[in-house]
Amino acid sequence: PSLSANRRKMNLKSERRGIHVDQSELLCKKGCGYYGNPAWQGFCSKCWREEYHKARQKQIQEDWELAERLQREEEEAYASSQSTQGAQSLTFSKFEEKKTNEKTRKVTTVKKFFTASSRAGAKKAEIQEAKAPSPSINRQASIETDRVSKEFIEFLRTYHKPGQDIYKQCKLFLDTMNHKRELSIEEQSECAQDFYQNVADKLQTRWKVPPEKVEKAMDQVEKYIMTRQYKYVFCPETTDDEKKDLAVQKRIRALHWVTPQMLCVPVNEEIPEVSDMVVKAITDIIEMDSKRVPRDKLACITKCSKHIFNAIKITKNEPASADDFLPTLIYIVLKGNPPRLQSNIQYITRFCNPSRLMTGEDGYYFTNLCCAVAFIEKLDAQSLNLSQEDFDRFMTGQTSPKKQESDSFSPDVCLGVKQMCKSLDLLSQLNERQERIVSEAKKLEKDLIDWTDGITKEVEDIVEKYPLEIKPKSQALAAIDSENVENDKLPPPLQPQVYAG
Repeated sequence: PSLSANRRKMNLKSERRGIHVDQSELLCKKGCGYYGNPAWQGFCSKCWREEYHKARQKQIQEDWELAERLQREEEEAYASSQSTQGAQSLTFSKFEEKKTNEKTRKVTTVKKFFTASSRAGAKKAEIQEAKAPSPSINRQASIETDRVSKEFIEFLRTYHKPGQDIYKQCKLFLDTMNHKRELSIEEQSECAQDFYQNVADKLQTRWKVPPEKVEKAMDQVEKYIMTRQYKYVFCPETTDDEKKDLAVQKRIRALHWVTPQMLCVPVNEEIPEVSDMVVKAITDIIEMDSKRVPRDKLACITKCSKHIFNAIKITKNEPASADDFLPTLIYIVLKGNPPRLQSNIQYITRFCNPSRLMTGEDGYYFTNLCCAVAFIEKLDAQSLNLSQEDFDRFMTGQTSPKKQESDSFSPDVCLGVKQMCKSLDLLSQLNERQERIVSEAKKLEKDLIDWTDGITKEVEDIVEKYPLEIKPKSQALAAIDSENVENDKLPPPLQPQVYAG
């Protein structure tokens, strides 16, 4: 009845307007019997919602299939690259070519897939999502970003109104930076530094926050901002940071022959505790590349430096000085060869909170690391007190300052004989060390015996010089009024007398 009444009303309105309406044109295209709407492509409201829901579910399913396919391709490419690297090392030109090909392949595949999509907004968002390295990496980054965001919000709750203001400014800054991707990295660095300064000034002047709380708030702001901006501003393609990283790594590999004695490093790695400190320092300087926040990278440098100071202190049995620290830091960098060293230094310089670089131990240790890298880049024969001929031979690998085997072996000698002689040499060194330890132990034993004999002789001489005389025990004195019959010299005791009056 309601359907027929609706149709009668539509026909009545059309007749009043003088318009002849075909009944079939007013019905829903799906054939449900209801009237359709031209704005909804001829469907009624119910059928249009069903069609829209089906189209949306279909698009979501296609997106998931694309994401899974891209993830499988990325995993296969990564597995093949790992197997290739295990067989032979890639040069810089091959690495750069491979990186470019993978990036072009992924972007081209996604563009082809989304070319026929009718939704402009969804198309743009999906293409931006497809430019990421892989869905698995995106999910991992999203998990870490969510965790940092939750921690940031929980921290700002303790600041009440200033915390709300800080959060709004951070969101506005991130939105602004997302629209400024075309800016150079130096301009983005200036924007970040200005933002740090503005937030700190507002906390101090407007909200009257104590300096120690301002420092903690700025650390959290830096962590929240740089966790989200890390993949855009760390080693960007518009800079030559990657080329500098490869140049520094190549330079350090060429200087593998440098010994601690050449750098005047006051560290004795034969001591087990010192060796452990050196290993920990190398681990910390390498771990710096795995951090995303500039403050965390500085913390790794600080931990590395403290291990260096402890190693020097144990070796010299006295506190280390700045003159001892810098050569040791240079030796640690040469021995560890940290990955992407220049990129990490540039990232800290551009986006770290300036108050940390200007003051405190973090800034001091970071400055020393920059000096160490600059020294390594300009290292020459004069810096190591070597002749230019020896330096050139060491750099080209013709000889080694540790052991020149080319002089003691002919080119025809096989590798096994060389290894055997090297092992025999090592055994002889261990034998010498063992003999030295035994001789020192015997010397210590003799010193203990001599010391015991000396003490015994001194005691005997003192006893002989001052003999101990034991006098006989004297008799105890008796009381005057006691009956002492043995002593006749004492008068008898007085007796009381009674006089009659």
